[in-house]
Amino acid sequence: MKRRVNLIAKPYRRGATTVEMAVILPVFGIFMAGLMETGHAYMVMQVLNSAAKQAARVGAVEGKTSADVRTKANQIFTAAFDPVQATVYVKDGASFDIASFNPSGVSYGGLPDIEVADAEPRQLFIVRIEVPYNDVAILPPFWVKNVTLSGMAVMRHE
Repeated sequence: MKRRVNLIAKPYRRGATTVEMAVILPVFGIFMAGLMETGHAYMVMQVLNSAAKQAARVGAVEGKTSADVRTKANQIFTAAFDPVQATVYVKDGASFDIASFNPSGVSYGGLPDIEVADAEPRQLFIVRIEVPYNDVAILPPFWVKNVTLSGMAVMRHE
């Protein structure tokens, strides 16, 4: 004897799908927004690192100025965000060549500025780009507040 399966929902289960969706959908939406924002933050950090590296390569060449370095950096990250939001530092890295120098806890903003056109051959210089996360976030910055994203490259002047 074959048993028939009842495919019609029981009366007391009619709103279960709606309630489950109402509970799960906001959680899923927040999860997706977090994934999107995290991916965007990593993309911005990659753009900053790439811009710093390419700008430092410009500064390593004889006859280029610190203004040329800043211009190159701005050209690269313009596609990702407004260049007004970022700060480009061109700093002297000569202190890193001293054997007794402790690089932990160094304040890159406190290093002396350098004009790469006047730099000695083989002198270290640092290109560091910083942008506040609040200025480049896709969504209102309630995920992570008051964080500064940065990219950096170190080169020797030729």
